[in-house]
Amino acid sequence: MPPGNGNGASGRGSGQRPFVPAMSEFVTIDLPQRSLRAQCWGDAALPPLLALHGWLDNAGSFARLAPLLAQHHHVIALELPGHGHSDHLPAGSNYHFLDYVRDVLAAADALQLARHTLLGHSLGAGVAALVASARPERIERLLLIEGLGPLGDDGSHTLQRFRETLAPRSDKPLRVFHSIEQAVEARSMVSGLAAELARPIVERGLIETAGGWRWRSDPRLTRSSASRLAESQVQALLRGITAPTALLLAQPATSYLPDAMMQARAACVANIAVTHMDGGHHLHLEHPQAVADWIAAA
Repeated sequence: MPPGNGNGASGRGSGQRPFVPAMSEFVTIDLPQRSLRAQCWGDAALPPLLALHGWLDNAGSFARLAPLLAQHHHVIALELPGHGHSDHLPAGSNYHFLDYVRDVLAAADALQLARHTLLGHSLGAGVAALVASARPERIERLLLIEGLGPLGDDGSHTLQRFRETLAPRSDKPLRVFHSIEQAVEARSMVSGLAAELARPIVERGLIETAGGWRWRSDPRLTRSSASRLAESQVQALLRGITAPTALLLAQPATSYLPDAMMQARAACVANIAVTHMDGGHHLHLEHPQAVADWIAAA
């Protein structure tokens, strides 16, 4: 199946019945500065659930979970700027975390989502948490998988990160894959995801080019940020969340989400339930039915 032409991919997860994709559609959301794309599942008359993917992922991240939610929700998997089929930033611009928050708020306005459930994974979970803090009256429920707020800064690497980010650089040529299968294998090796689970993200994330396929995401996404919010600032923002919140974390813990930090952040959210599930960083791809059950019970 060529990238971006439909409704997920078939395959077997470990110990799970065959995945049968639900029908979905792709929509374009025109904002003043750029256009974003989203993949939608379920009847538009159902309660809306806005889903935000992780770093270098796209709407394909929800290809196994969204069909399970579509009976009770209109699922809108928004692709953040520079990801999936959404517009890249103009030349000379860089990607900043707080700008993602602005774009998600603008997309929710364009979609006329007065009040909705917000689901995020990894980067998307960090963005979702700050969206909920910025506009608490808009969020019915906040569902977070492997993330609670942005990456923070304790000051120990600030100078090094600042210098490295501002140093002269030349971007490497984009890798060209001879086939989609080769790209799936490459993504699987980097992420640790089984090939059949990585496939929906990979197929959505490729563009055909001379000699094969390359990633369509903006290469500038791999550049580090010159500055990050201090952890005290992150915690102050998390205290602004008022929606009922459910946080799902993988066990063993992901290296950049250490237990102590996540416990301290969770303590800042007034109404939060924290659940742990055996698996890796992409729990919603590894265990879609279990994650759907978690969402139903949240």
